[in-house]
Amino acid sequence: MIPFWAMMFLAVAAAGPLDDSRIVGGYECAPHSKPWQVHLNYKGSFFCGGSLIAPRWIVSAAHCYLLPKYVVAHIGMHDVSKAEGTVQIIQVEKSFQHYKYNSSNIDNDIMLIKLAEPAQFNHHVQPIPLAHSCPMKGTRCVVSGYGNMRPGFFGEFPDRLQCLDLPVLPEDSCKSSYGDDITNNMFCAGFQEGGKDSCQGDSGGPLVCDGELFGVVSWGHECAKKGYPGVYTKVCHYIDWVNDIMEDH
Repeated sequence: MIPFWAMMFLAVAAAGPLDDSRIVGGYECAPHSKPWQVHLNYKGSFFCGGSLIAPRWIVSAAHCYLLPKYVVAHIGMHDVSKAEGTVQIIQVEKSFQHYKYNSSNIDNDIMLIKLAEPAQFNHHVQPIPLAHSCPMKGTRCVVSGYGNMRPGFFGEFPDRLQCLDLPVLPEDSCKSSYGDDITNNMFCAGFQEGGKDSCQGDSGGPLVCDGELFGVVSWGHECAKKGYPGVYTKVCHYIDWVNDIMEDH
């Protein structure tokens, strides 16, 4: 079981500096149509995604944790190759992995990131509300990110934010793919036939259904592989934890 960020790290170790990346089998998002999308950078290199939920708070994946003093959030961006004039670049102050995060089975794969200063809301930068209800099979959603466009470590890494429309899959279908690796805090979304999926570099990014953040990109067996859809963290299980962290810090 390999989280998407870990696969990205292995690729970078072999290939050199991180580059922009994107979703497998998706399409370019309409520019600035996902104003909550966060592009996280570590010492100047992209490594994970996230979702802006409040002026100073981002939701990402716990397996994306890196030392906060070296992490910067880019918000309001669409094309990383251009100086768009819409981007807010904000230093990260603190990061809070879920206290029950298990790196062995990637359970409770959620993290809160506090910014050193608040993002300024405008047409290009807006928060996404958290889903209080849990995902139901068949719900149509959109995942977005700058993750790998082609399966495998040495993929294709274009510049613009990518989207993929995909359904929430039934629990029995998810468990038929991954067995006991699927905990009650996870769900699958995507296509059993393969070909379309989130991938390396998308980790921590948003899966949005009906205008709410239902999932966090977490892990999978390779990317877009037949019989192995993407696995996401259930945001609905962490509402109290998110509120507690935001109130206490």
